[in-house]
Amino acid sequence: MEAAMGLMRRIPPKHTETALSALLTLLPQHSSDLLSQVDQPLQVLCDTDSGKEFILCEYNRDADSFRSPWSNKYHPPLEDGALPSEELRKLEVEANDIFAIYRDQYYEGGISSVYMWEDDNEGFVACFLIKKDGSKTGHGRRGYLQEGAWDAIHVIEVGPDEEGTAHYRLTSTVMLSLTTSNESSGSFNLSGSIRREMNMDLSVQEGHLCNMGRMIEEMESKLRNSLDQVYFGKTKEMVCTLRPPAEVVMRLPDSS
Repeated sequence: MEAAMGLMRRIPPKHTETALSALLTLLPQHSSDLLSQVDQPLQVLCDTDSGKEFILCEYNRDADSFRSPWSNKYHPPLEDGALPSEELRKLEVEANDIFAIYRDQYYEGGISSVYMWEDDNEGFVACFLIKKDGSKTGHGRRGYLQEGAWDAIHVIEVGPDEEGTAHYRLTSTVMLSLTTSNESSGSFNLSGSIRREMNMDLSVQEGHLCNMGRMIEEMESKLRNSLDQVYFGKTKEMVCTLRPPAEVVMRLPDSS
């Protein structure tokens, strides 16, 4: 299992589904652990009742059906599917409306979904998902990418309210993949994933949504900076080392 997880951490996100399927065939006894610990690129389904798209993941799955945050129904229909309590459902509906605004402001489009459920510690867990297809045929508004995807998964464990304070544990994963193809740069592919955690004890006076929103906003800023430094920064450094820009080549002294 340790070797399998090490392999999955090194697999590009666009090949995760294929690699995971192969591992499930080789290690059927670890299927539940693999499915719960390996983050896969997010998939999308349309809610026929509301006409809106929602994101599929392990957190809204029951058997082979997925619960929509818009209608609170499973697709395909499932009679005894798990549902949040009435109070938590109200918070889930409000979170989906607010997170859709956040998504439009930060991502200029895309799809978002929020799911909530009770845990065993008298608290609850919330999962915030964003999927942005940045390709020319998707949500990309500038048309620079032949293919491009950004999948963000934020899972927040919220502890019980104790004297007006609650403990929040945020685990965030971002999967990025992009491909460009044009005459000036040729074909270029870049993909990777990054995961970070954050723990905070916050007052619940302003509400759980305010606290969770601030944590996600701060975490996404850190993740974007990390991706920019690790993936784009290093890639630019390697490309410029192997093939210096034309203006640099022109300034080099003539060895003859």
